[in-house]
Parts: sequence; C-alpha cells; structure tokens
Amino acid sequence: MADERMADERILVVDDENSIREVVCSILNQAGFDCHPVTSGEEALARLHTDAGYSMVLSDLIMEGMDGLSLLARIRLEHPDIPVVMVTAVHDISVALAAIRNGAYDYLPKPFEREQLLAIVRRAMENRRLKQENLAYQTKLESLVAARTDALRRALADLERSYDITLEALGDALDLKDAETEGHSKRVTAFTIAIARAMELPHDNIRVIARGAFLHDVGKMAIPDAILRKPGRLSPEEQEIMRHHAQLGYQILHRIPFLREAADIVYSHQECFDGSGYPRGLKGDQIPLGARIFAIADTFDAITSDRPYRAAQSIPAGRREIERNSGRQFDPEIVQVFLSIPDHIWQELRNEIGVPTPK
Repeated sequence: MADERMADERILVVDDENSIREVVCSILNQAGFDCHPVTSGEEALARLHTDAGYSMVLSDLIMEGMDGLSLLARIRLEHPDIPVVMVTAVHDISVALAAIRNGAYDYLPKPFEREQLLAIVRRAMENRRLKQENLAYQTKLESLVAARTDALRRALADLERSYDITLEALGDALDLKDAETEGHSKRVTAFTIAIARAMELPHDNIRVIARGAFLHDVGKMAIPDAILRKPGRLSPEEQEIMRHHAQLGYQILHRIPFLREAADIVYSHQECFDGSGYPRGLKGDQIPLGARIFAIADTFDAITSDRPYRAAQSIPAGRREIERNSGRQFDPEIVQVFLSIPDHIWQELRNEIGVPTPK
C-alpha cells in the first residue's frame, strides 16, 4: 500500500546541474517516487501550470536566471498547497532561514546522503497529506455544521410559527372576553406594523413590536369579569383595578424568554410621552419604542371603531386627534410618520382584517 501511494506522489526536481538532477531523481525513483527533472525555475513554473499533479518541489537555491527564492515566491503564490524543499550548497544558515521564512517546508544542504534526501522528502509528503486530510475534515465539518445549522434554523422557525399560532389563539380569547373590543388586537397589531414599517425598522424588531401590540391587553385576563364587562362607567376603585392590567400582563409574559422583549411593550403601553401615563409615569425615550408606536395605533383604532357609547369616527378624524395630542400623549416624531401614511392604507388594513371602514 505504501509503495502504491509513493508511486502516485510526483516530485518536480529543479536544478541547473545535470549531475545533481540525475542523482536526485535516481534516488527518488528507486525509492518508489515518480520524479520529473527540469533545468530552471522558468521551466518548473511552466510544468506546474500545465500539470497540477505534483506532490512537492525539490529546488536548488542558486541557479542561473530565476533563483530558488524567486521560484519559491511564485509557487507559494500560485500553488500554495505544494510543499517546497530547497537544496543549497551555501553554508550560510541565514540563506536557509530566509527560504523557511518565505514559505519553504525545509532545506537540504549539499552534499547530502541518500537517507537524508529520502527522510526530508517523506516528511514533506506526510506534512502535505496531513494538511489535505485536515482540509478535507474541515470542509466536511463545515458542511455538517451548515446542514445542522440550517436544520436548527428551520426547527426554530417552525417553533416560532407555533408560538405565533398560540399567541393568535390567546389574542382571540382576549377579544372574546372583552366583547366591547372584538377584533381590536388584530387591528391594532396591523396598524402598529404599518407604522413600524414606515419607520423602516429592522424586520426582527417589527416582529417583537407586533407581538407586544397583539398581547398588550393580556393582563385583562386577570381582571374580574364584573369590571371588564361592566356596561356603564367604572367607579374610581374599579378604574384603579383596571389600570393594573399593564403590570399584570408584564408579569404573565416576562418569564417567557420568547416574549421577554414584547413584555416590556405590554408593561409600557399606557404610558404617555409627557409622563402623564401609567403604571410608571415614564416620559419620552424612557418609553420603549414599540410602546410609543403602539400608543398611536391603539388610539387610532379606538377612534375609528364602534363602541357601545359612540359610533366609529372617520379616518381623517382619527388622524386629527392623533396630531392634536402630539407631544403630550404621543411621540411627535412617530406622529409625523403616522400622518405620512395615506388614508387608503388604513382602509385596506381594516378591509383585510374584515372590519368595515368608518365613514
């Protein structure tokens, strides 16, 4: 098996002295290697360009025309996987070290013994073989990692879709519990996404904001039905209980890693830009960006949707109310983005969700 492997290992011998070439090739051929002699660096490069099957190059250091160091530089640039061993009669260690620094595998000083030549050639061949095996292993490993990463990405995407389906069911349950705002979660999520897209936020950020918008009222699950479904005006005590729904929603969601960022939006969705909101009285940029976007979408939906105590108002009326509260309830910069969105976008979103457009 070793002899078969050596027969496949072709060595290019470069030397401008006939006697040296003949001796080197005789030793290598007798040892089972396939030796190819050339007389110059230029000829060696031409051979390498036309035949890519060489396992190593054994080159003299001092030659007419292109010397060994120049040849070495070209081989390292054009054929970096082929090991080069330099042969030199110069008894100056600095020359040999220069060859090593420039990429030679090793050097062989003249005169040399047969076993010295074969030993250095075998080491160079073994080094090349190990590098090739390592490269093949790395390539296979990278391919395996890429395949498993892709499988994991698909699994996570499937899991995320399952989460979103579960969240949609939860949102529908919330709307059913609070009949006054049926369909509100879907509408306000669509409006929030529209504003976030107009702000050119990254896709991943929009997904988090959308989840926060969709689940903004999840804390109402903990509010007694007698208060939540009360047809008339709430008493001050009942209003205080209702105001806890933002904090209750945060407590429900923040323990779920998947919803931790969305939970911050739920916690802050009743805050006002001027600091007059609740539960923490946050002001300006203290309020998460998603909550500031949601606040506009939420108010706009409330104005343009039917309520037991009044009919839905028109989209232009909703726009005017948002603009009137810019800087107080709403972030002025986000208000300007909201106002830049044409009326027909809001009409189309309501139609897609299955809600008639207010006149």
